[in-house]
Amino acid sequence: MRPLAVSMGDPAGVGLEIIARIAARGSHPDFFLIGDADALMRAAARAKIALPAIVRIARAEDAANGALCVLDEKLAALETPGAPNGANASAVERAIVRGVEACLSGAASGLVTLPIAKATLYAAGFRFPGHTEFIGELTKHIAWPHARGPVMLLANAALKVALATIHTPLAEVSRRLTAQSIVDTGLVVAEALTRDFGVEKPRIALCGLNPHAGENGALGREEIEIINPAAAQLRALGVNATDAAPADTMFHAEARAGYDAAIAMYHDQALIPSKTLDFWGGVNVTLGLPIIRTSPDHGTALEIAGRGIARDDSVRAALDMAHDMAKRRLSA
Repeated sequence: MRPLAVSMGDPAGVGLEIIARIAARGSHPDFFLIGDADALMRAAARAKIALPAIVRIARAEDAANGALCVLDEKLAALETPGAPNGANASAVERAIVRGVEACLSGAASGLVTLPIAKATLYAAGFRFPGHTEFIGELTKHIAWPHARGPVMLLANAALKVALATIHTPLAEVSRRLTAQSIVDTGLVVAEALTRDFGVEKPRIALCGLNPHAGENGALGREEIEIINPAAAQLRALGVNATDAAPADTMFHAEARAGYDAAIAMYHDQALIPSKTLDFWGGVNVTLGLPIIRTSPDHGTALEIAGRGIARDDSVRAALDMAHDMAKRRLSA
């Protein structure tokens, strides 16, 4: 199997020092980094990490298993830990693009994206809310015979929860939520659970939007007018999906035993239980695309960048999950 591609993320954050630590420790799925090899070495030196020898490659196809290969994407300016520099935004964005291209060409079996500093990218003209939407745009022209994403899924050993709306301001969620968007999300999640996670008969639970799932309309009508009709459509399409349930009762252990994935209606409704259950080991997965993409479920952690104390649990989990998903797709 081809190695995974890892895009460098913002070099002012913790991503490079984490991937350096993982490379030094070994016992990880094979990967190659798309980023500035010199910046990787500087990050390792700051964190006092003894890197294995770097093999600089000119093409993703040249990446070899068992070696620390780097497809160089040079920074425009020397990085300063904790202080993202807009001059490097182009290299950060280009690393993601090259990672997607490597996956589409078959040179990489999946893409793991290290965290980006979104505000810095926005200031430089980046027009997407985040990785999920950007990678969806980069792959939209590729034929895909399954339900189409991008759908964001947060996954850890205790919970899988997808989002019906992603980086949507809370004040706009109700306006943007439609039965069709929930149906589309449910179809993507159901197919991905089988294809990418090996769940034969997926069970999906839908969160309500309002307190007490609307209390039969007394606390809001989105459940009656949008979410439950979407659940009925999903069931008609053969997906085992529940009507809206109160979100405050869906995430304890007994409730989680009743479904394989939940669909939350907005960002924090998904991320709060996911991070509470497994703060260090969570993975952000983009579903419904012709490539595999995972990411650690944390940001750039600018406040600790360069200090050598960032934990590598989530990046390791993202590598492992992408590797496992790639193996399942190869064997299908």
